[in-house]
Formats: sequence, C-alpha cells, structure tokens
Amino acid sequence: MPRIAVVDRERFNPENSQLMMDLCPVNRAGTECISIAEDKKIAIDEKTCIGCGICVNRDPAKSITILNLPDELASQPIHRYGQNGFHLYNLPVPQFGKVVGLLGRNGIGKSTALKVLSGQLSANLGDVEKEATPDDLIAFFKGKEAQAFFEQLKAGNITVSYKPQQVDLIPKSVSGLVKDVLMKVDERGAMDSVVKELEIENILDNDISNISGGELQRVAIAACVLKKANVYFFDEPSSFLDIKQRIKISKFIRNLADEHTAVMVVEHDLIILDYMTDITHIMYGKEGVYGIVSSVKTTRNAINTYLSGYLREENMRFRDKPIQFIEKTEERKAAGELQVSWKGIGATLGKFKLDAKDGEIHKDDVIGILGENGIGKTSFVKLLAGVDKPEKGEVDENITVSYKPQYIDTDSELTVAEVLVDAISKYSTTLIAPLQLEPLFERKIKELSGGELQRVAIARCLSQKAGLYLMDEPSAYLDVEQRLSVSKLIGDIIRERGASSLIVDHDLLFLDYLSEKLMVFEGKPAINGTAVGPLEMAEGMNMFLDDLKITFRRDPDSHRPRINKEDSVKDREQKKAGKLYYS
Repeated sequence: MPRIAVVDRERFNPENSQLMMDLCPVNRAGTECISIAEDKKIAIDEKTCIGCGICVNRDPAKSITILNLPDELASQPIHRYGQNGFHLYNLPVPQFGKVVGLLGRNGIGKSTALKVLSGQLSANLGDVEKEATPDDLIAFFKGKEAQAFFEQLKAGNITVSYKPQQVDLIPKSVSGLVKDVLMKVDERGAMDSVVKELEIENILDNDISNISGGELQRVAIAACVLKKANVYFFDEPSSFLDIKQRIKISKFIRNLADEHTAVMVVEHDLIILDYMTDITHIMYGKEGVYGIVSSVKTTRNAINTYLSGYLREENMRFRDKPIQFIEKTEERKAAGELQVSWKGIGATLGKFKLDAKDGEIHKDDVIGILGENGIGKTSFVKLLAGVDKPEKGEVDENITVSYKPQYIDTDSELTVAEVLVDAISKYSTTLIAPLQLEPLFERKIKELSGGELQRVAIARCLSQKAGLYLMDEPSAYLDVEQRLSVSKLIGDIIRERGASSLIVDHDLLFLDYLSEKLMVFEGKPAINGTAVGPLEMAEGMNMFLDDLKITFRRDPDSHRPRINKEDSVKDREQKKAGKLYYS
C-alpha cells in the first residue's frame, strides 16, 4: 500500500532528530528509514517506512504525519513540496463561459492548485529535483480536460490574472496611493468603471498602507480584473467584506465569465460560493499532508455532496458524519429568564453616532447580529460587554460577560497552552478536542495563522464562566467545515449552560445555522447606525434581505439556505408575498 510521510518542518524540533532515528524499528534493523537532513531535522524514506507510528506518537510537537493511501489514490502527484512535504493530486480546470468554484478545508491544496494553474508556482509532478515543462504537463494530463488548458497556455492563447488569498500582505510589497497602484496595472482602460462598480472611489487618494481589510480586498479584486486576461483566479474574494459587499462582489465576478473568459474562485462562504459559481470541484484529503481534486459537479450538487461527507462517484467518505441543517419553525418558545436589557442607549465615536432601541436578551437566546461594516455592530457589543460606556440610556445586566473581540492580539509571547489553561483543565472534551487545539499547545500565540488564532480565541471565550457570551466575527479565517463545526459548538455550549449569546458575523449561512433570533443594524456606514431587535429570525431576515433586494429559499435536500436568482419565478413569488426568508 502506498504511503505518505509528511514532516511539518516549522514545528519539528531538531533536538528530537536523533531520538526519532533511534526509535525507528527499520533503522534499528539496519535499513535507513529516518535520517537527519541538512536542516538538522528528520527526513523519512516513504519506501522503507512500515507505518508503525512510533515516531508519530513520540513526537511532542505532533509535527509528523504518516498515512497509508488507498491504491486508487496512489497516482503520481501534480506537485509535492519537497521531501516529506504536502502532496497535491490532480487539478481543477477553468472553463470558458463559467465560474468554477473550489470547495474544501484549509491546508488541503486549494491555493496551491490556483497557483499552479496561474503560473505562480511551477509544478514538479512529484519530483522535487526539477520543475515540469509545459510538455510534461500536457503529457501528464493526456486525455483529460486539463490537457487542452495547458496546450492553450503553451500556445499563448491563455493569459491569466490572479488575486492572492492574503490581501493583508499586499502593502508589504506594493506602495503608493490606491489610484496610482491601479493605474499601473490598468491594461484594459477600464479603471473608472471598475472603481465605480467596486465602490472604491472614496479611497483612491488614500495610501494603500492606510486602508481597511475590506477596502484592500476590493482594491486587490480591481487590480486583478484590470489586467488584460481571459482566465481570472480569485482566492477567497469575500474575506474582510460585509454581506452587502459580498453580494455585490459575487455579481461582479459572476459577470466576468463569458465565451471568451473563464473564472475560478476559492471561497469558504457557502452562500456566496453557491451564488457566484456555476460548477465546483470538491477538494478532500488530510490538511497539511495531501489534497485530492474531485471531478466537477454543479455547484448545488457539490455543496450538498460536501455537506454529506461522501463522494459517490469516487466511493470516498471524507467525513464521519453529514452536516445537517434543521428547518426552523415559526413557533415561538417561551422566553427564558431575563439576562440583559437596554433602553435607548447611544454613543458618539468621532463623527459616527450609534443608537440602539430598547431590547432584551433572555436565557438560552442565541442571537445573530447582521449589518454592513462601519455601522456600529462592534461598538454595540462593546457597550454590552462593558468595554465602553453609553453616553445615553442604560444597560441593565447582573451577569458575567465573556467577550471575544473582532481583532485578536497577535504579539503575545505566551504559548497556546498558557493562554488556554482553564480550557485545557476543564473542557478538554467539549472545547479542545472539537476545535483541534492540542497540536497547537506548544506554539506561541504570535506564531499562529489567522484560523488557528481564531480557534484559540473562541476556546478562551467559551472556557470562561459567564451568563452572556459576546463574539465578534468568530467565523473569520475559518474554512467552511470549521465554520459549521464552530457554529454548532457555540450553540450547544450556550444552551447546555443556560447562558445566552450575541454573535456578530458576515457569513449568513453561519448565522442561519446558529441563530434563533437576529439583531439588524441599519443606517449609513461611518455616519450613523441604529440597532433593531432582537427579532424572530423570519422578521429579522426579512428586514435585512429587503435592504439587499434578495430572497432566500431552502435547498430541498440539505435544507441549507440559498439565494434565489434575481427575478426568477421563486424570487418574484417571495417578494410579492413579503416572505424574503424562505417560503
């Protein structure tokens, strides 16, 4: 049986190299399996490894993974990151006239696939000593759709443009005013129209190092589409954007595809992925170890298949249990014990004014908060958390509050284990295991990725004993599976403890999966905001969706929320009936 051995070289401690060599039964029998590489860390020979798991179990950093692959998955990888590095099998294929989606967990190779297709990364076909030539790639994919793509690429008939995943790193490599940056890349002469569509006219005279994450995302998308290309790649285009911006970006990207143009997108927001793309590849495997690209499916079928955890055509189960959405009923349960109330609270933050009408939070309430960026959601949460004090009105609460902020301190020298002392001692089964935090224990907070840091912050918030849990954007940086897992985890813990919670987020599916009530923020970003609610889900969503001019239906198979196509029969029916949120 073929075997993959992967060593996370950032996490592996070279002081343990000799120990690993001494423990290996193959080494002790006189055959070299584990050796010491040039960087003083170990190298594992997959051909001689017997998969005993001794080195895996004895590695305190949990940086070694050894897996047996089924014979049907033992094909040559399209790319391999060095000896004992990540393996990517197969590639998705852009299709002219369509927006193709990629769906899968973090660390499964989605960005790697985009980089290979866009020329940002030279594939090596598993041979770490040399790069594959265009002819090698054409031969490798002979008889498959990717063959035609690489033939057209070699012939110069395909020009690509790529929007990277980590837009927050752009100011480190690009400098100057936003308008100057965009003018330099405007090969289509379309800057004025693109800037208007993406609503970034007001920041053109700002330095690119002084704009927000959402603004930086839209500038990156603008820079991508201003290049003269016929294949566009977008890696996570909705991150940092509020839901209104996500809908607009979705329409913008969807409209790029025509008979002469192909678009490929990686996206974790399932509602946006569904709305933006025509067809989708599922990617599965083991995070950080290997990733496999499935055959293409219509996006609806791809998402439902992903939620089920089983690929019928490949006869592959990649998750133990399906993710199920439960249809929400309109029956209102009796209100629990009053936890928090507020009356006409307001605050002024510079030129921005926030007002919140009278509201109450009861025991067992799980309340989602919806609204645009810059409209006061975080400011309201801080008022309830006691971080800030209202200028008018009052907050009446006699309970302890646990607060997870939107932005998390990344400079701490503490290890994850030091930060999560209470969670580790009290909630190992209910928090540490579901959030997969044990492998991070010895790492410092400042060394964590955005997704890892988010999971640590969620665990820290939920490990505190409180009556009200306030969480600001807990889905940020998480992949789709982590989002749904975290959503269920939060809801289960709140109800089990008889507490209540307020959750600010921009992923509508995340909030739909979690929430029983909603608060809706209306107004003008950076000028004024008014908080309305808590409201029942149908009432709150109707109010919010009316502003977006969209309607939602439930998928008949998975019961997940889906956006109706604009002016479709279903869309017109629901708008006429005034039921924008399911019918």
